Amino acid sequence: MTDFYPWLLVAVIALVTAGIRFLPFLIFNGQRKTPAIIDKLGRVLPCAIMGMLVVYCLKGTRFDSPSGFLPPLIACLVVGVLHIWKRNTLLSIICGTVCYMALVQLVF
Repeated sequence: MTDFYPWLLVAVIALVTAGIRFLPFLIFNGQRKTPAIIDKLGRVLPCAIMGMLVVYCLKGTRFDSPSGFLPPLIACLVVGVLHIWKRNTLLSIICGTVCYMALVQLVF
């Protein structure tokens, strides 16, 4: 009987997640105009979230030695340059992560 509960838990979580994902499509199904606040949030939130992630990732940066601040600084520059050059967010993030990990593991 106890083997049933984890499966039930996963099923409920999957249904709730799917419901949350599909709910906006049911509410704004193309017949009604999307409210202006939702349109504005769709334009503003991606940049705000990326900014918050950058601040969160850099909050523990130490400036007492070059190995504390150079890898994050170089990786951020790689992400910025790649994003301006290629305009591909996924490529920028992956290359910045690889650059950071290579610097931390091999150089510093």
